[in-house]
Amino acid sequence: MYLNRYLTKSRFKLAVECPTKLFYSGKPKEYRDTMQENAFMAMLAEGGYQVGELAKLRYPDGVEIEEKTHAEASAKTLEYLKRDNVVLFEPAILVDNFFIRIDILIKQGNRFELIEVKAKSYDSMNPSIEGARGGITSGMLPYLQDAAFQTWVLRQAFPNAEVTTALMMPDKAQSSAVNGINQMFKIGERSQIKVVIPAHVNGKQLAENLLTKVCVDGYVAKILAAPIQYAGGEGMLNEVAKTWAQAYVQDEKISPAIGAQCGGCQFKLAIGEPLKSGFHECWQQANGWKNQDFAGGTVLDLWNFRGKQKLIDLGIYKINQVTRDDIGSFDDEANEAGLSRKQRQWLQVSGVPEEDDFGGYYFDQDYARVAMAGWQYPYHFIDFETSAVALPFHADMRPYEQIAFQFSHHEMQANGSVRHAGEFICVEAGVFPNYAFARALKEQLEADSGTVFMWSHHENTILSAIIRQLCEDKNAPEDAEGLINFLKSLIKGGAREMVDLCVFSEKAFFHPDTKGGNSIKQVLPAILKVSTILRDTYSKPVYGAPNGIASLNFASDAGYIWIDIAADGSAIEPYARLKQTAKALLEDGVDDETSIIAEGGAAATAYARLQFETLSVEAREKITAALLRYCELDTLAMVMIMQAWQFDAKRMTN
Repeated sequence: MYLNRYLTKSRFKLAVECPTKLFYSGKPKEYRDTMQENAFMAMLAEGGYQVGELAKLRYPDGVEIEEKTHAEASAKTLEYLKRDNVVLFEPAILVDNFFIRIDILIKQGNRFELIEVKAKSYDSMNPSIEGARGGITSGMLPYLQDAAFQTWVLRQAFPNAEVTTALMMPDKAQSSAVNGINQMFKIGERSQIKVVIPAHVNGKQLAENLLTKVCVDGYVAKILAAPIQYAGGEGMLNEVAKTWAQAYVQDEKISPAIGAQCGGCQFKLAIGEPLKSGFHECWQQANGWKNQDFAGGTVLDLWNFRGKQKLIDLGIYKINQVTRDDIGSFDDEANEAGLSRKQRQWLQVSGVPEEDDFGGYYFDQDYARVAMAGWQYPYHFIDFETSAVALPFHADMRPYEQIAFQFSHHEMQANGSVRHAGEFICVEAGVFPNYAFARALKEQLEADSGTVFMWSHHENTILSAIIRQLCEDKNAPEDAEGLINFLKSLIKGGAREMVDLCVFSEKAFFHPDTKGGNSIKQVLPAILKVSTILRDTYSKPVYGAPNGIASLNFASDAGYIWIDIAADGSAIEPYARLKQTAKALLEDGVDDETSIIAEGGAAATAYARLQFETLSVEAREKITAALLRYCELDTLAMVMIMQAWQFDAKRMTN
């Protein structure tokens, strides 16, 4: 039994996902929790802190419960609640095996108003709590269950009080009246927030403008009156909460109920890692498996397959147990060019047929040749780094507006020559970068009509958002029309519509190591494993060398080796190399993991830090340099993959 261990609102949410997760949580020295390591989630958490601080400004007379221990915080809360009227921030409610910290609690006589502040976006002009059939939408259900749990706990502590409940969220229908809101909420070390409101800004009005309070009493009542669904069963909230709390306090594992939900388990890591994998423990316990039973993969690995739960219900757990009948008929996809969804799934199950084997992988030459015939040199490879935060950086912007702060651009000529042709970055605090971003992109691409490549649809989304911003801006720049026309030419349906290489990969390429996926960080390592042309080229110091591939961020007389060949012949791929590079680059004073820019979430986090965190000039320069290197690698990765596919398209086959 753990002393001073209680079921909190975060633990309750975890248990709704899967009660067994309670056993793995809070044990960082035993079980790895990937949610605690995700840079993008970290950014969202920081945004949540800011929204929480903004919400407090609506109640200038509110009192913060600053005590940290369960007992001290609870005692201080009870002391304040002796008053007839009081507003409390982070009050602590301790009852039985439950402990909650309420975001905002308003007491007026015998009436409590519980306000749960969320960073989730909400549109007051188009509310999205209820679906078309009247039920709570899946996107809102976890937040309302959280609110219902807190309401129930508060009522246990004060059974004679009247309790009402509300959610407070950033309102996408509203826009900021001032610049630099993020500059008012400085996040320091250990996520400590200092709020500095300029004298000319009315904090209460600012909070009321950007945040909407929504009464959810009716939804809370529905949740408390009906069984809630959770992994492995259902039950009334009050009953399951008591069961989960008892198990958590006693450190007892609730028997796992394996299912499709296990695919997203944050306690999953490779067998053999220093820390334990909760996912593997669950599947071993439920199925009587040994480590070797996972070797061939599970049905959870099936790419874009919608029937995983059905297979598990039928006792089909391993991917090699799946049949063609389970995948379904290919007839409805017979007219599709390239690999269809079901064909990719079947390749995962059956492996690449001998007649289609390119050396351990599949490549559709016919599809590739037809597609490539429509492409025009010079090829342009672009990648964007963007941010969308709860509190807008600039006046007249709404919560979660898209910010495009960086791009990288590689160019390939018809003779095969490659260069890092250009880049853009704007990380200056308080500067709206989107229009300068669009101008720089236009300057980079307008000189010719070569094909522009992206990876996935993100770039389309961002350009569409900038078009909308230009169209709606009452103070749009003089070149707005030219920028709009240029951006429209690139997006879907435009005269120069960008080619999505992720779609090309889905249709033409399959390697077992990708598990059917097509993210660039899945495809690149797989291609490096089999492509001799890439291994031969990039294992030599050609990148950034004077007579090699021109680079804006890796230039050196010695050149740069992007691929290390290990003793067993395997390739150590570029993103692993980049982490090492970033660590060396950031070794002085900026050594937290969010500054090691090795994935998009970390890039967005880094940009957010540069906007509202107090950093030294040196730290800012190092983070900026890391951002530039990371983004350059993304477009270089596209070039590498294209080179391998071009070679495969030209290969003679028997």
